[in-house]
Amino acid sequence: MSFNNFKFDPKVNAGIAACGYTIPTPIQKQAIPPILEGRDILGLAQTGTGKTAAFVLPLLQRLLDGPRKRVRALIVAPTRELAEQIHADISKMAKETGLRSLSIYGGVGKHPQVKAIRNGVEIIVACPGRLLDLLNDKAFSLSAVEVLVLDEADHMFDKGFLPDIRRIIKLLPTNRQSMVFSATMPTEIRHLAENILKNPATIQINHTQPILAISHVLFQVVKEQKTSLLKSIIQEEKMTSTLVFTRTKHKAKSLALVLQKAGFSAASIQGNLSQVKRQQALDGFKDGTFKILVATDIAARGIDVKGISHVINYDVPDTAETYTHRTGRTGRAERSGQAFIFAGQEDSKIISLIERNLGKKMRRQATPGFAWEPKEIVVEEKRDRFSRQMPRRKQPAATGRGRNQHSGFFASVSGISRTAHP
Repeated sequence: MSFNNFKFDPKVNAGIAACGYTIPTPIQKQAIPPILEGRDILGLAQTGTGKTAAFVLPLLQRLLDGPRKRVRALIVAPTRELAEQIHADISKMAKETGLRSLSIYGGVGKHPQVKAIRNGVEIIVACPGRLLDLLNDKAFSLSAVEVLVLDEADHMFDKGFLPDIRRIIKLLPTNRQSMVFSATMPTEIRHLAENILKNPATIQINHTQPILAISHVLFQVVKEQKTSLLKSIIQEEKMTSTLVFTRTKHKAKSLALVLQKAGFSAASIQGNLSQVKRQQALDGFKDGTFKILVATDIAARGIDVKGISHVINYDVPDTAETYTHRTGRTGRAERSGQAFIFAGQEDSKIISLIERNLGKKMRRQATPGFAWEPKEIVVEEKRDRFSRQMPRRKQPAATGRGRNQHSGFFASVSGISRTAHP
């Protein structure tokens, strides 16, 4: 199947060619026809599978006819980076159509955004907070909106945007086409989708499964030795472009500084940076100025950087879904990629959930000198309490390997050192 099957206008086809698209991805193949028919959509697919083009291309086809210089389509995204990425994609796909897009988000001045809207745009890509600010200022109206798209809806729920989304929806015309796209779909977002979508076409493309082109490796390491392990891996592995995830903004900043002092070309992207600094770091990562980008989960959604070879989970994520989004930054567009995760004994529960999501065990990497040292007394006490509460089961032999299996997760790997590296 080719994009010619959709019978797009030649101006839209010109944008497809400019982007280098040849064969529709599964989400595009299934979502574009019902969108062209005007149906509401609930689209669930893995990150990096082409969801943006799946809704942008038919949106452009629709907006070719009708009035110009008024806001006719609204796309809501959870992060500045994702809003900017969608806007950039639209600009490329819409180059020959004459349709104009604008991204609006906080961290930059309002006045240029208001001026651009009043000069006339047909598509707005917005983060909820700044969008509501401008609407409260009566800078513009949503009364002419024909199409609403909520992208990465689950992440908007994670970031606490659900009340803002409900306020925005109240300001929209009831007679509109609505679409909700996401890589995961928790119950709360499914309920929201049910409330705003009318008889939607539901497209699900293995949305709960991580991308198959990614290999997953687990490194057993104590917290104090993560940075030494990271530097060692970066030196040994052939990493052309590496994204490192931390849980906190402070950790992202400090880890990037440590890597810079060690001679690596690294930058950080996190919420405490101004939008200008964030964009500089992201642009430098895209063009190869920085080989390593240390980020909080702000970069896990919507950052489409080509050729990321490795994703390193310096800190274990809070949920299995977050791991899917983080690692989805590599292995994109049918390329292969590698995902590493640094885990300690205390992370056994979340690792088990991640592996259940993967449908397989991650490969355990022997890391002599970096493996955590088992706390034998604590392990035995936990087993004794467990044995008193549950029916007796056959226990492994009392060896170092058997004791390491009590969690069901930290299976011993031949060659792993059991003495913490000083």
